[in-house]
Amino acid sequence: MKLTSLLLALGAVCAVSAMAPAMAQTSTSTSAEQGVIWRLGMSPYTYHWSRDPDHRDVYMIGLERQGADKVVWGGSYFRNSFGQPSGYLYGGKRYDSIFSYDKLFAQWTVGLLYGYKPPYDHKVPLNHNGFSPGAVVSLGWQFTPTYSAQVNVLGNSALMFQFSADFK
Repeated sequence: MKLTSLLLALGAVCAVSAMAPAMAQTSTSTSAEQGVIWRLGMSPYTYHWSRDPDHRDVYMIGLERQGADKVVWGGSYFRNSFGQPSGYLYGGKRYDSIFSYDKLFAQWTVGLLYGYKPPYDHKVPLNHNGFSPGAVVSLGWQFTPTYSAQVNVLGNSALMFQFSADFK
């Protein structure tokens, strides 16, 4: 089952990225939409700092919009560390060419996290009925104009490894 989920998510990223050039050619953008990038991301693996016997594999798929000003807005659906369906709606900013490396980027996001319910509601701070604030800091590498990979720091709990495909 785990391998099937991973292959389906990877297939979705590949399918969207394969359609991206055709979508870009047929799109008639207004001047306000120039420089907008849509990003489809997926995470097949998360490394937890601690070895809690309740931890489950974490999978994530998300969609993000990045404006010409590098401001990002997005959302993701994931299975949290305890097997519960969860979501994260966020805003943030991306910074390209970090430390004079053209392909290296950093990103931060803050938003609303949902899904940590009893008996795991105490695993995220300020949780109220499954809702809590969230923040993610990322460091990534833009392999091509379309494909990138990044490592997301999930508080003091884990590192999430993410692959993304950009399309305009």
